[in-house]
Amino acid sequence: MQESELKALVSLLDDEDKQISSHVEEKILSIGKDVIPFLEREWESNLNPTVQSRIESLIHTLQYELLRERLKQWHQSSDRDLLTGMWLIATFQYPDLELEKLRQDLEQIYYDTWLEFRPDLYAFDQVKVINSVFFNKLKFGANSKNFHSPGNSMINVVLESRRGNPITLCVIYMLVAQKLKLPIHGVNLPNLFILTYKDDNHQFYINTFNRGLIFSKQDIENYINELHLVPQKSFFEPCDSLEIVRRALRNLVMSFEKMGEHAKAEEVKLLLVEISDGGDLGV
Repeated sequence: MQESELKALVSLLDDEDKQISSHVEEKILSIGKDVIPFLEREWESNLNPTVQSRIESLIHTLQYELLRERLKQWHQSSDRDLLTGMWLIATFQYPDLELEKLRQDLEQIYYDTWLEFRPDLYAFDQVKVINSVFFNKLKFGANSKNFHSPGNSMINVVLESRRGNPITLCVIYMLVAQKLKLPIHGVNLPNLFILTYKDDNHQFYINTFNRGLIFSKQDIENYINELHLVPQKSFFEPCDSLEIVRRALRNLVMSFEKMGEHAKAEEVKLLLVEISDGGDLGV
């Protein structure tokens, strides 16, 4: 479609006849994501608040559909790269965020850690080195003051602010640790996401929400007993990237609901459906 035709369509967005404006919106949406840059330019140059509002709505719809499609493709991919999954979650709020920017930020954290890391150290001491860099030098930590902020689930926001929730802090820590060739993985505990260091000789646990506190299987058993839950294998063993992304999305649903942004919460629930196997989608 020619730009002049697109401009003519946009000019009809505030038509008093709702049937006409609705038809125009459908026509624009049918073009797909390629029309987004044009709509962004039109939004900047248009002085009609009604048209601007409808352009914003169209852009959001197109970006959201693009995210759903990308998330579906990620779910169907063979590797389900964790950073890509977390990037997709962040694009819900930051649609222009580039995956390469996240890779560069993580590379810098890895480099800062690598400078002080020694592969010949015992497992506990390796983790203590990462803790020192991550929590003392780089000042990562728990966002306890604004625990329910949606930004805590956005990896780009946490990389910038150095404050996050358990799962996002764990993801950043784990991606750096794995790049250092350490067998560190996520663990899906009830009410708390943690990490485990697990190889043929060791298994212990790391709480990134408490400055990398190291603890044992017995500590987890005590925690489960306090919650009056029946112990499950998943409370002690590594989980995969799909489970991590699902949990991050459930956290985001809860955040939006706590903030009273119910429309966004419903949209994120639909994203969860895209990567569900028909199971429970509860937080």
